[in-house]
Amino acid sequence: MDNSTGFGFFTGTYDVVNRRRKDFLDPTEGEDRWEEFPGLTRASAHFDGRANFDEIEFPTKGFAGLTLRLYDPAADAWSQYWASKRTGTLFPPVTGRFEPDGTGVFHGDDEHLGRRVKVRFVWSEVTETTAHWEQAFSVDEGRTWITNWHMHMTRRAT
Repeated sequence: MDNSTGFGFFTGTYDVVNRRRKDFLDPTEGEDRWEEFPGLTRASAHFDGRANFDEIEFPTKGFAGLTLRLYDPAADAWSQYWASKRTGTLFPPVTGRFEPDGTGVFHGDDEHLGRRVKVRFVWSEVTETTAHWEQAFSVDEGRTWITNWHMHMTRRAT
């Protein structure tokens, strides 16, 4: 897989099933620790596939956000920037690449509720019509990870 066009699959309109931890830093297992809700995202490619943009709405949650993804040819890496409608600011980027098997792994530093965290995004299970994204936080410099959000995306037929 050519890393420079790694997000080439992510165009169009997707229905999203979100599953996220109610407390992003609570590692306790159990179905009562998670919530599920729908989303709708519209994604587009730019710069000959070396930039990607999507806007996602969470209709039952009352918020929305957008992600800008940019490929840096000198580093052979992607940077992903998230902005929430609630804050109107860009969060720090996560950077990484797609591996030959099509899995993309991206890391960065951020803050959650005043606590410094390492962030990991993983894109996987990419097909012509589906994709999976997950987010994990680490509070111990990446020794352990708490996966706290999954998005299962299915492309809408055109």
